[in-house]
Amino acid sequence: MPQTSSKMLTFVVPTFNMDTYLERCVSSLTANPDSDDIEVLIIDDGSSDGTPELADRLAAAKPGIIRVIHQTNKGHGGAVNTGVANAKGMYLKVVDADDWVGQGSLKQLMDVIYQQRDASDPIDMFVTDYVYDKIGKRRKHVVKFDNVMVADRRLGWDNLKRFGIAQYMIMHALIFRTEVLRQAKTKLPEHTFYVDFIYAYQPFPWVKSLMYISTPLYHYFIGRDGQSVQTDVMIRRVDQLVRVNRAMVAATPEHGTVSDGLYRYMIHFLSIESVVASVFLILSRKPANYQIKQELWENQRNVSPQIARDVRRQLPSRAINLPGSVGRWIIRMGYHIAENIIGFN
Repeated sequence: MPQTSSKMLTFVVPTFNMDTYLERCVSSLTANPDSDDIEVLIIDDGSSDGTPELADRLAAAKPGIIRVIHQTNKGHGGAVNTGVANAKGMYLKVVDADDWVGQGSLKQLMDVIYQQRDASDPIDMFVTDYVYDKIGKRRKHVVKFDNVMVADRRLGWDNLKRFGIAQYMIMHALIFRTEVLRQAKTKLPEHTFYVDFIYAYQPFPWVKSLMYISTPLYHYFIGRDGQSVQTDVMIRRVDQLVRVNRAMVAATPEHGTVSDGLYRYMIHFLSIESVVASVFLILSRKPANYQIKQELWENQRNVSPQIARDVRRQLPSRAINLPGSVGRWIIRMGYHIAENIIGFN
């Protein structure tokens, strides 16, 4: 059906104690000439610094474009949930308050979104490239998807080629049609870290069409002190990765209920998240966490033997389950080598 939304695109900006970065983020979202068709929905998630006042000032400066919702703290997932429930845009993209978007890429995205305004069967999801913008690094790493998708064409899941061993579509790469998220009843756990894995996974069975736009839209700011993707932080919060894994397993469709291409990709992504959780359980060096790692993989068998078998067949899954102390040593060495080579953390 043709869209009846009052805006073409809503940027949901979950914000907690981000007064240092919020204005940079919002400025990047509203500097585009098409900003009248853009909504910036700032979700102030119980901030205790100057974020609430700053958000209100930004909204007062651009009424009709920027809105603010203040809520008690519910965590990143709770802030995204509020954004999805209140968005007025035909499409929705989550942008964390310390990140930003590139202006040329945003113009390119809007040009394509405008083509969906009166479409009888609009595209359900757009995929763009994104940039790891690490502090102190002059050369920025751009994550592209041109090896698995043909750009600027309407695609189905069966049109996608096989993703690389560690390649997957994270939240920063995705723009959903808002109605798809609502039909999927996408609701993220509150007070839980790493829920972006769920956001970039659970709605996919409701996505029937997608389009890849080959442009580095999203700039993912890396290196801020205390950031949730730092190794030591992820080890401390590894229980959150396990909780997210269980939610992803529960959201995985059985083989034969969705297209082969979608099932193949979801198994691939579930394997990656399972490996990530397992790596940090191993890096913790706590025997209790080694047992939790076993339970993580056993849970998949309990939920669905078929899904568990297919996940375990993936090469990373086989590698992470090398037995005993020697297997754990190999995983630790492999992680530290990869960390030094990639240098994102």
